[in-house]
Amino acid sequence: MALPLSNLQPIAAFHVQQRRFPIKSRPLARFNHEKARLHFFSSCKRFNYISPVKSASVNGYPINKDSLADNERVELSEKLKKWVKFVREILPGGEWWKLSTEGVEDLISAKPVTVLRALKKMWELIAQDRWVVFTAFVALIVTAVSEISIPHYLTASIFSAQSSTIALFHQNVRLLVMLCITAGICSGVRGCLFGVANMILVKRLRERLYSTLLLQDISFFDSETVGGLTSRLGSDCQQVSRVIGNDLNLILRNVLQGSGALIYLLVLSLPLGLCVLAICISLSTIMLIYGQYQKKSAKLIQEFTASANEVAQETFSLMRTVRVYGTEQQELGRYEKWLERLAGISLRQSAAYGFWNFSFNTLYHSTQVIAVLIGGMSILSGHITAEQLTKFILYSEWLIYSTWWVGDNLSSLMQSIGASEKVFHLIDLPPSDQFTAKGLKLQKLMGRVEFVDVSFHYPSRTAVSLSIFELYYN
Repeated sequence: MALPLSNLQPIAAFHVQQRRFPIKSRPLARFNHEKARLHFFSSCKRFNYISPVKSASVNGYPINKDSLADNERVELSEKLKKWVKFVREILPGGEWWKLSTEGVEDLISAKPVTVLRALKKMWELIAQDRWVVFTAFVALIVTAVSEISIPHYLTASIFSAQSSTIALFHQNVRLLVMLCITAGICSGVRGCLFGVANMILVKRLRERLYSTLLLQDISFFDSETVGGLTSRLGSDCQQVSRVIGNDLNLILRNVLQGSGALIYLLVLSLPLGLCVLAICISLSTIMLIYGQYQKKSAKLIQEFTASANEVAQETFSLMRTVRVYGTEQQELGRYEKWLERLAGISLRQSAAYGFWNFSFNTLYHSTQVIAVLIGGMSILSGHITAEQLTKFILYSEWLIYSTWWVGDNLSSLMQSIGASEKVFHLIDLPPSDQFTAKGLKLQKLMGRVEFVDVSFHYPSRTAVSLSIFELYYN
């Protein structure tokens, strides 16, 4: 809004200084970016218009349209760089997927436990009841063979009914019913026996770990916290409970079924079988990478959980001290720090599982498309029949799903072993010399004890706890 001017005397010229105009009146300036003109609204018409300017200035530095456009282009390029960097970080293999070991470097510095070594340790624990495991494996083999034969007789029954071959239809139906009953009975026996073996494994693993900890030297308990040890006995040992009853059981069953399906496909049609085999190899490669990542992340989750339990146990055991000094918020902050790190690892695990499912579904549907295309051309050329193509599609789906189950349970197995690595390291610890040394029988005992120039420190602490001293005792 224009302000009225009073007592304004006409002047011929006025001096313009930097950043202000020494005008007695108080005109209101308005800058129009589109026309780049400067207008003054005043009661005096003498100052209504000033010739258009070529540029504006801020703090004495000129700014024009070209410089504004350059700034916009720079900002746009910076945003694009940030988005490219973000996409590169979240893609598989980026910085976001790297698992931080801050705070637990000493705990995970030990040599990793391989799958074979862990399975060997488990077999030592259940070797006394090996008949349970052997019977479960026999039931597993019978179940796998029965289930892999069902699609063949199912397809044969359908096409024999279509061709009105009654005798062949009845024979296929009888075999199909017998296979279904056999597979159901053996599957129940297999599940029961693997569950029993699993229970024996967890029980003896906890017994072995507890007995090993009891025989350690006192200095061992100075370096290990009670919360960490109880976490190993509890949650870490519980992770092993899925190995025999779930992981090994399903891995072996699907390996047998997948091998049978692959042999059947190669015999039925070699080109189609090789295409499905290539897809299964790709899926297995992704499976191995995913399994290794799950193993490392599971190990870190157990370490972070043990650290969080340690903080909680320290706080609860010293609750009176915490209340006196008013450090409740500090203790809550320590606990939340480990919870945040646990949430970060779990988020990456979920994202990795999403990529694994994406890969499986993509390859699985690719198999269906390839089977229909190549199989349809083979039918048109007369190389295979519609019955053979139907069997091929059923067995190719069976093979892909078997590969997926093997990968999923193998990653679960590696996750369980990674979570229980600390347990396998602890059960390998040798007992203290106090329990293994035979000792020495003294021939003569005198009642004088002398300590001369003695200093000592705790094994878990490098600083000297007591200086040199001398002590005589009779």
